[in-house]
Amino acid sequence: MTRRMVRMPSKNRPLLDVFSAARRGPSERLSIAQIEQIRRTARRVPEVMVKVTGGARSLRALAAHIAYISHDGEVEIVSDRNEPVRTDAQKEFLESWHLELSAGQYRSKPTARSAASGIKLVHNVVLAMPAGTPPDKVLAAAKNFARDKFAGHRYVMALHTHQRNPHVHLVVKAEREIEPRRLHIDKAMLRDWREDFARLMREQGIAANATSRAARGQTKRAQRDAAYRAKARRSSYALRDELQSIAREFSATGTIRDPKRGKLLETRRALVAGWNALATRLEAQGEVALGGDVRYFVKHLPAVMTDRERLASELVRIAQTQRAARTPNDERTRDPTLERTR
Repeated sequence: MTRRMVRMPSKNRPLLDVFSAARRGPSERLSIAQIEQIRRTARRVPEVMVKVTGGARSLRALAAHIAYISHDGEVEIVSDRNEPVRTDAQKEFLESWHLELSAGQYRSKPTARSAASGIKLVHNVVLAMPAGTPPDKVLAAAKNFARDKFAGHRYVMALHTHQRNPHVHLVVKAEREIEPRRLHIDKAMLRDWREDFARLMREQGIAANATSRAARGQTKRAQRDAAYRAKARRSSYALRDELQSIAREFSATGTIRDPKRGKLLETRRALVAGWNALATRLEAQGEVALGGDVRYFVKHLPAVMTDRERLASELVRIAQTQRAARTPNDERTRDPTLERTR
């Protein structure tokens, strides 16, 4: 039987499309769902995070990741049958997934790249909420999310609470058990997943929202997992080179210029226009108070700042902190009485 890869369906448009609001004008009425999401966004309800952090292409890599999310047996792993997987039973459990039958079956003609890297056997997914969210609620929502999104797939999950934000690690077998279909994750699907996970958190009684960083005026780009880990270890060569470049420019000119700032400012103008158009449409529908909330939200969007400008600001802050810490000891005035007694 020939197996094929099928792209899972996703919605055509995000629920809250701020950038197209200005183009549509005030005539089109907003739906109840759109109004509710605007209300959550304008009032800065906590945002959920749904992230794909990679996926194993070999049994060895999968075993290493399972050991990581279980903290070598210290954290409980729960299966797609909602049953705990004991540490001494993990190998047998993963063997029941028959991953060795997945590799190499989905490309008719092997390429140099596929021969070197192999086929992705599993997807690693993280579902997270901000600090202060009850971990049991996050786990309950994650179980409902996985049951809905990964029906027909084998998976395991682990709840992590050792960091400030509670989050659930999911390891999902890419190939379904029954139908000849593989899970392919794209940006549109991730957007849908965020909206659905936020809804499931709200069903748990937790305020949660899912809007894009762009809609909230966030200009800081998301980091790839590998880059984030390198920076956390302070072993990022790219970060070191960028910091040295910033230090040289600041020392020579006393300021930092970034050509990317112009594009960000253009995007911000479009964002402000979109939000104001939404406010106008809300007011036309009788949602006057919410329209006012939206206009207040627009006035208090975070400042436009490129990644380079953000690094420069952090360097200045660190330098000022170090200078303030040195002042009491390194620049104190000597007592002339003590000088005379020597």
